[in-house]
Amino acid sequence: MTAVALAIAVFLAVAVVVYVALPFLREPEPESDALVELDERERRRLELLERRDRALAALKEVEFDHRTGALTDEDYRSLVGPLRRDVASALQALEEITTEDVPRPPEEEGQPVRARTST
Repeated sequence: MTAVALAIAVFLAVAVVVYVALPFLREPEPESDALVELDERERRRLELLERRDRALAALKEVEFDHRTGALTDEDYRSLVGPLRRDVASALQALEEITTEDVPRPPEEEGQPVRARTST
């Protein structure tokens, strides 16, 4: 009788382990295998995001090199200006793309972004 109970217990234990582990052992099913072609606006947005990220990474590298003494002050000033302008222009273009579809209230039309922020 104890051998039968032991066999049943082992069988149940194996069954429970298999049941619990099965979701982790299966290959996940993708929602869709179709590759979606991006429209022009989304492609432009991704290009701007990549441009911003590259410029920020380069700016971070230049600032690190300056702090560690690998760049002189003169070299730092000559490199950091264009990188900051590139980041700023990418961010401005990204904001223009993301706010194209959002209608502005009439009193805010034509005002700079800083003037539109509430106090």
